[in-house]
Amino acid sequence: MKSDIQCLISAGPTREWIDPVRFISNPSSGKMGYALAQSARKLGMEVILVSGPVSLNAPEGVTRIMVETAEEMNDVMLRQFHNSQLTIMSAAVCDHRPKTTLMHKLKKSLQLPHLELVPNPDILENLGKIKKRSQILVGFAAETENHLVNAKAKIEKKNLDWIALNDVSSEDQGFQSDFNTITMLSNDNKKVILEQNTKFFLADKILEIVSA
Repeated sequence: MKSDIQCLISAGPTREWIDPVRFISNPSSGKMGYALAQSARKLGMEVILVSGPVSLNAPEGVTRIMVETAEEMNDVMLRQFHNSQLTIMSAAVCDHRPKTTLMHKLKKSLQLPHLELVPNPDILENLGKIKKRSQILVGFAAETENHLVNAKAKIEKKNLDWIALNDVSSEDQGFQSDFNTITMLSNDNKKVILEQNTKFFLADKILEIVSA
């Protein structure tokens, strides 16, 4: 793969607002996605990083676009995707959002008996539907059980070239940690196990695998 290609990467969580002071989210720190952006930039790629709310600085030379919600991330990813030769969707996107976002803080005495949720866009699936043969699309599968079965199903359903499977049930790796263990699976049944290491080391290896 040429070093002057455009690489599109998503990172971090999304926030789905209940009212102005409360939201639904997840523990994603964005560290894996930011490490991938740094690795891609080191290879000379033009990198666009679409990031949910995190406390990380943008890697040097990377164009960062900040978003909050899944719908915002979906819009930006779809807009940027057509110009990208390599797209890596490492963001931890909330699957659902509140059906209604309140304009004012919900008082404790008036809190709703239940919170009605609606599905968020499946960004990775949306990208897979419009992917061209010349494009490489890589997803992430953060799993706690049935890891391989779930990851393989996502490859087919979402028209992926590769998926990076990581077990987020372990306390010493995953969302908030600087470390991870990755199993790379391809749509033509390749399997590469990357033993536990820093996310920066793993990012270099992932780029090496998907760029081969």
